[in-house]
Amino acid sequence: MKETILNMATEMFLEYGFKSVTMDDIAEKLGISKKTIYANYSTKTLLVQDVAFNILETIQKSIAEIKKKDLNAIEELFEVKKQISIFLKDEKTSPQFQLEKYYPKIFANVTRTKSDLVACSIEENVTRGIDEGLFRKEIDVKFISKLYHEGTNTIRDTSIFPAEEYSKGDLFQLYIEYHIRGIATKQGLEILEDLINNNETPTN
Repeated sequence: MKETILNMATEMFLEYGFKSVTMDDIAEKLGISKKTIYANYSTKTLLVQDVAFNILETIQKSIAEIKKKDLNAIEELFEVKKQISIFLKDEKTSPQFQLEKYYPKIFANVTRTKSDLVACSIEENVTRGIDEGLFRKEIDVKFISKLYHEGTNTIRDTSIFPAEEYSKGDLFQLYIEYHIRGIATKQGLEILEDLINNNETPTN
């Protein structure tokens, strides 16, 4: 039952946000009593914590599946962006917005874990891009990976990039393009331009 509750809560929190969905809503959706939910999760905060890390694990699995595809390093970056786009919606009902605002400690823990995953994933991506001849071989992989990671934190700062001026989808689109143009070879730039011109890197 606990796994059933977790899966349903994950689905509902992703759709409506962590604050918007109540324990009553989850119970009603599952057709069970709220008492049953509390028998498995004594507080909503504990449920939110499990859901947040469940979402992170799901994203991690999706990225792992992307890495199994026959994609080059540049295509892979944009595919990963598409996978995480649902968590980066601009609306105040978005999971990320509500988790950060109403459950800051959980958000901080998830962010720390995600940072380690992103750093590792980007380092692998840059290394493969060099091997494929898409990124310049003389670049410092660790430096670029750390710079990329810190940059993703910066573009989420609304004091620097106000929501009324930039959507999250636009920002990540622009940032990935900026990242690639800074390290790409001529061949890599040609692939990037083809993706953009063929409208295969849509914003969300």
